[in-house]
Amino acid sequence: MESFKVRKWMNSSTMNLLFIQHFFTIQVRRQSLLWVEAEGSTAREILRHKTVEKVVMCDIDEEVVEFCKAYLVVNREAFCDPRLEVIINDARAELENGKECYDVIIGDLADPIEGGPCYKLYTKSFYEHTVKPRLNQGGIFITIFSHTEVFSCIYNTLRQVFKYVVPYSAHIPSYADTWGWVMASDSPFMLSADELDTRIKQRITGENRYLDGKTFSSASTLSKAVRKSLDNETHVYTEGTARFIYGHGSVHQQNQAKLIRNGLMEGAPAKSTK
Repeated sequence: MESFKVRKWMNSSTMNLLFIQHFFTIQVRRQSLLWVEAEGSTAREILRHKTVEKVVMCDIDEEVVEFCKAYLVVNREAFCDPRLEVIINDARAELENGKECYDVIIGDLADPIEGGPCYKLYTKSFYEHTVKPRLNQGGIFITIFSHTEVFSCIYNTLRQVFKYVVPYSAHIPSYADTWGWVMASDSPFMLSADELDTRIKQRITGENRYLDGKTFSSASTLSKAVRKSLDNETHVYTEGTARFIYGHGSVHQQNQAKLIRNGLMEGAPAKSTK
């Protein structure tokens, strides 16, 4: 049981460490937007920062959010924090229709699968025309994905939109896999391990059990093979040239079923002429 608790804590901390580092950079981050973050763990970690004045958490699934509020005891304090605003809406619509700008925007999204709901949120046009205009000067955008199939092309896509783009990776014990993050801005935002340690002491409430300067530095030290893949990537992610991970979303499955019913797919039974 104790081993399970440690794995659960490591999973949450590892995921969140790459989300929260940006609050230690040169400018003081006061306002952030999270989208698709129903359980509240990332909000909890950000709210530990003394300089943060407001966190907006946007998720489309109200039922899941309410469940997490009621039963995730570890995040109950975060949901009760007056600095947290929870919005139930499509995050893309919220960004496109709203007027508020943010110091940090974090996309904790589902992976891009064919026919799924999220692949359009990884495109160059979305980053350029929807996300970037909603960042304050010096603002930072972070996105997450759990499959290597899209790591390099999303990294390269963000490089077409932002001046400074830094990839990270970390092992996620609960999934027995390595996940990737990309942080992007038009202002430089990297600090040394010692500088990070100093700002952690100054700005955070409580003591981190996982993240410190050296831990974060190690997360941004990628293997030679991965660095080479990123350097050689030329693909830009658009709606017309999207790459997908293994699997299909409900829209794709419905379209395939229609093709089979109409006898338009190879191997499908021919329509009866009777």
